[in-house]
Amino acid sequence: MRNYGGFLSLTKTGQATVMAVPTVRPAVPTTTTWRHTLGLAVGIVGIAVYNWWVFVAVEGRLVTTPNELFSDLEANGQPEAAVLQHLDLAAGLLLVVALVLRGPKGPSGRRAEWPWLVAFGAAGAVGGRFAYACPEGLSATCRAAEWHLALPLHHYVHMAAGVAEFTTATVAIYLAWRRTRGQGTTEARAVEWVGRALLLAYPILGFAYLTDRLGAFVEPVFFICFSAMVIVELVEPDQVVEPDERFESDERFESGERFESRGRFESGGAGVSQERTTSDPSGQPATRLIPEASPAAGLHPDTRRAP
Repeated sequence: MRNYGGFLSLTKTGQATVMAVPTVRPAVPTTTTWRHTLGLAVGIVGIAVYNWWVFVAVEGRLVTTPNELFSDLEANGQPEAAVLQHLDLAAGLLLVVALVLRGPKGPSGRRAEWPWLVAFGAAGAVGGRFAYACPEGLSATCRAAEWHLALPLHHYVHMAAGVAEFTTATVAIYLAWRRTRGQGTTEARAVEWVGRALLLAYPILGFAYLTDRLGAFVEPVFFICFSAMVIVELVEPDQVVEPDERFESDERFESGERFESRGRFESGGAGVSQERTTSDPSGQPATRLIPEASPAAGLHPDTRRAP
């Protein structure tokens, strides 16, 4: 026997029927596909490789001053430069593969930030393939040669790739913020906090770049923000189940069933806030009453249902 909760509809004889009221359930994500699972797995590996700076910072052997950028560690002639270059290349390629596996589809259709994140991964791979010719953050001679365009082409390709990496990731975060604004989901809150962190970090990055100071402390903020944005893109569901209508169960009621009222209601009497004329199952006119707090009526004012 299917039972329902709802409003009471009282006839003039004091009997009542139930006016069933549907309860709308919130939308829930669908189950993920094998592409989502594989994309997330590849993405986690890519994020771990992309953040090789964590190991370098903890190990402490390669970072000689807090003023250098981590890109300087990949410059030709630096210790372990070849290893770090290959890590950047691998990280960029892994992120591109992960994002392609996940696909651009989001809960409300194609996500505008997705191609920008793919470009972000590609830019990281290019930066790993073409390294600095010399550590500009550590050498005044290198910086002077850089400004006079006296360095090999791959040095400037690395610079361009770095600018593209930061630009594409920042645009992706902005587009994701616009898309998820006001949704209240975990992904929306994460994107909002990432955007706030970038607003604070960019002026500090400008200071670090122009003064060649504190680069080792500023760069990781961006690495963390970009990594968080990629993770959000990979874990966000691609669609949601449309809200469906379910009736609350209440064993005391059955659709169309009539029962004795606990109290008498007089039209316009105490405890009655509204009345509407409806029909009971027999087709006779009935008065639909929505009671306020009325202990005599035996109805709860909070739920407007029989106790």
